[in-house]
Amino acid sequence: MPNKRQPPRPRDRIIGSRLRAIRRERTDLSLEAAAKVLGWGLATMSRIENGQRHISTEDVAMIVTAYRIPAAERDEILAEARAENASGWWDRPLPGVPAEMGTLASYEADANGLINWAVSLVPGLLQTEDYAMALMLSQDHPQEVAELRWVARRRRQKILGTVDYRAYISETALRTPFGGPEGHRMQIRHLLNARERGISIRVVPEHLPVGLISHSWLYMTFPHTTPVVNVEVAGGGVYLHDDQAEPYVKLLTRLDHIALSTAESQTRLRSILKEARSWTGASRASAATAATVYRSGRT
Repeated sequence: MPNKRQPPRPRDRIIGSRLRAIRRERTDLSLEAAAKVLGWGLATMSRIENGQRHISTEDVAMIVTAYRIPAAERDEILAEARAENASGWWDRPLPGVPAEMGTLASYEADANGLINWAVSLVPGLLQTEDYAMALMLSQDHPQEVAELRWVARRRRQKILGTVDYRAYISETALRTPFGGPEGHRMQIRHLLNARERGISIRVVPEHLPVGLISHSWLYMTFPHTTPVVNVEVAGGGVYLHDDQAEPYVKLLTRLDHIALSTAESQTRLRSILKEARSWTGASRASAATAATVYRSGRT
C-alpha cells in the first residue's frame, strides 16, 4: 500500500462497510486472518473497514481478489469503487467557502435518504437566493464571500431530485423574513412548490408544549453503512456516527407524530404566504431590515 495517503472521506465509510460485509458474508476470514492474507497490519485492516482510512480502487481490487470473489462480481464491485472515488465539486472548493460545506456535500452525494429538522431557519437545501444571501450578510460575511457561499449552496441543492428528501421545519423559521417582504414571499412560494418536485415538507407548529432537541440537524442514510447525523453548531457542523446517531431515530418518530401532515403543512404555508402579502407599514419596514445590506450590496 502506498505510504502517502489522502485523508479519509465520508464515502470511505460506505466502501469500508461494503468490504466488511463481503468478508463476513462471503468468506470465513476473521479480521485478523484477512489482514494476514493481504499482508497488512490489523490496525490498517480495521481502519479500512471502519472508513477511517482513504480506500483506493487498488485497495478494493486487492481485497476482493484475496476474498476470491468471482470475476464478474469483482468487476462490478470495482466499477462501484471507481464511481465512489470520482471527484465532485466539493473536491475543488471555492475560495471563502469552508471545507465543512464540501464535507457535507460529499455525505449528501453518497446518501440515499436525507431528513432535515430545522429550528430557526429554512434548511440550506431549500433556501432561495434572496433568503440565503440576506441570512449570510446578516452574519457579517463580506458580499463577495456570501456570493461564493451561495454558489456552493446552490450546487448542494442539485442533489434534490436524486435522493429521497424530506424536511421538518419549525413554523418559527417559516415566519422569519430573511430577504425582506418580497424575499420572504418568494421563499414560502418555493417551499409550496417543492411538493411538485417530490419533496416532502412538514411544518411543526409554533408554541407546542413539547420538548424537542433545540438545534437543527440532518439525518442521512446510506446504502451500505449506518446513518450519519450532521448537527449544526456555530461555524460548521458535528458528525455523529453509529451509537451517537441512534437516538435521532426516536426524535424522527417524535417529529413525525407532532408535525402537521403534508396537506396540513401546505395549508399552513399558504396561510403564512397570505399574511406576508398583507404586511404594511411598520411590519413591512421591520421585515425589510433583514434585506437592507443585501440589496445595497447588489446595486
